[in-house]
Amino acid sequence: MTIKPLIILPDPVLRQLSEPVETVNADIRRLADDMLETMYDAPGIGLAAIQIGIPRRLLVIDVSKEGEDKQPQVFINPQILTSSDERSVYEEGCLSIPDYYAEVERPAAIKVDYVDLDGRQQIVEADGLLATCLQHEIDHLNGLLFIDYISKLKREMVIRKFTKAAKVRGAKAI
Repeated sequence: MTIKPLIILPDPVLRQLSEPVETVNADIRRLADDMLETMYDAPGIGLAAIQIGIPRRLLVIDVSKEGEDKQPQVFINPQILTSSDERSVYEEGCLSIPDYYAEVERPAAIKVDYVDLDGRQQIVEADGLLATCLQHEIDHLNGLLFIDYISKLKREMVIRKFTKAAKVRGAKAI
């Protein structure tokens, strides 16, 4: 397993639409392992393949609490089938937008269709943190970021801050 570098805002790769995974094979399983290793190292609770520069519809999640055994989950080609009318608000963060957090309102419960690492079609019904995390990561696959759910003014401030930081990083690299 290999820890991969994370793509950070304002990199336009984060806005790419991810392509479906055609076949679950050894390469996809290895990618999922690398993504889990990268997510745990960051540390985070979810990671989409696009966040390491691979535009494939693959995401990993582990919402286990600190002190509990790890419970990694891999979702290939996930799609939300249904969303509840009930809403919930969570303070979200993102490995691609480090050290920035904002409250985001999303459906409280969802039903997601996906393929597992054995190539089998699965359906999961999720609520609470898992539902929020799945929606956040599926958004990544569609080129959306959690800052798209906050006010335009706050979003523009965050983008400006990360654009300025990227220029500074770029200047240091020269």
